[in-house]
Amino acid sequence: MRLVYWAGVLVIAGLVALFAASNREMVALGLWPLPFVAQAPLYLVVVVALFFGFVTGALAGWIRGLRRRRQLRECRRQNEALARELAATQSQLADGSQPTGSGPTRIGLTPPR
Repeated sequence: MRLVYWAGVLVIAGLVALFAASNREMVALGLWPLPFVAQAPLYLVVVVALFFGFVTGALAGWIRGLRRRRQLRECRRQNEALARELAATQSQLADGSQPTGSGPTRIGLTPPR
């Protein structure tokens, strides 16, 4: 798997190098309301634009996953608490003593009369 990954990285690096060697012409970059104009090689403009697009997409994906990651953390905490409670109950049952409850509980139901 690592071999495939590194082969892909080498192919992409080679394509970027070929693109940079083929597009060394200078281009003028200007922002319409401002009077400033900057000169930069075409390959640099394209690579920087791709980089900013990648970073923007990664940031958007990270922000989108915030709620899901928070829910996962809460589920893990609850799972650990339940595992500790189960272990304590199992150790009490193994010792022969009664657990510290009134017996089995019915979740969401009223107790019988």
